Amino acid sequence: MVVLGIESSCDETAAALVADDRRILADVIFAQIAEHTPYGGVVPEIAARAHLDHLDATIQACMDQAGLGFADLDGISVTGGPGLIGGVIVGVMMGKAIALAQNKPFIAVNHLEGHALTARLTDDAAFPYLLLLVSGGHCQLLVVEGVGRYRRLGATIDDAAGEAFDKAAKLMGLGFPGGPAVAAAADKATAPYRDLPRPMKGRPDCNFSFSGLKTALRQRVDALRADGHFDDATRANLAAGFQQAVVDCLIDRSARALEIAKTDYPDLSALVIAGGVAANKHLRERLQDIAGRHGVRLLAPPGRLCTDNAAMIAWAGIERFRMGERSGFDFAPRPRWPLDEQAPRLMGAGVKA
Repeated sequence: MVVLGIESSCDETAAALVADDRRILADVIFAQIAEHTPYGGVVPEIAARAHLDHLDATIQACMDQAGLGFADLDGISVTGGPGLIGGVIVGVMMGKAIALAQNKPFIAVNHLEGHALTARLTDDAAFPYLLLLVSGGHCQLLVVEGVGRYRRLGATIDDAAGEAFDKAAKLMGLGFPGGPAVAAAADKATAPYRDLPRPMKGRPDCNFSFSGLKTALRQRVDALRADGHFDDATRANLAAGFQQAVVDCLIDRSARALEIAKTDYPDLSALVIAGGVAANKHLRERLQDIAGRHGVRLLAPPGRLCTDNAAMIAWAGIERFRMGERSGFDFAPRPRWPLDEQAPRLMGAGVKA
């Protein structure tokens, strides 16, 4: 089985061809960084227009890379949500058009499920496993019990960690995207600020919060600027302090989730990390430590497959096609699509999914 995956939920226009023996035959991503850099963050309308401009060429480049034609496909898998609805609509309509024109099976999959199942594409991870999904729009801890079966242990009550990195980088004038910019500045620190807050740390639940940390950083930046002490060295030390605070929060919440998951699922196979923030080397090192202490493997897919990509969408489609599932051409794109439909909806933008 060879499936074409299409991803357009945020600011990556992506297409990939994946076989059911876990081979990635082609993987093409058009990153919209240049379009959004002047604004210090993703602008939904600009993102949707960029998807319109580039998706057709991205899919054709993917087909050319693999040396395949549309007749060689066994199905079309597309992100149906959650995400910026304009971009999701562009991808869904393109997927439907190809499937209809080529008389191929079509399926709309949950973007978050793409992240959740990536470890099965890269490492053939066995169910159940604990997933830390941490990106610009999502920050959750879930037990992946099987395809379509997810139990949410915790989520952010306000902002996602990746969004916090973007806002912090903008506050400090470090550029976009924020995660890599903060990490690069932090590497130059000589005396990191260690007094920024660690919201939710030590709580018995597994939820996150980053709004207060962003506010504390803004107040510190404003005070330093007012005193005339906001130079490059200070910026680097602040970046290191902010990065450490975010990582400390993610580690504390993940350790708590591992305690719960190991109790409820004695056969837990791994701790998996996915999402753009998963590329942070300090986070990976710390997660490796807590996974070892709880007797499970840490599975961290390559960076290219942690950020938004179409290979994960194609693979999620393969998992669903194997179960005999299909989507109708009346499928409506979803701006919000939780993996655990039974979990209570928390307050805040970071849990829109």
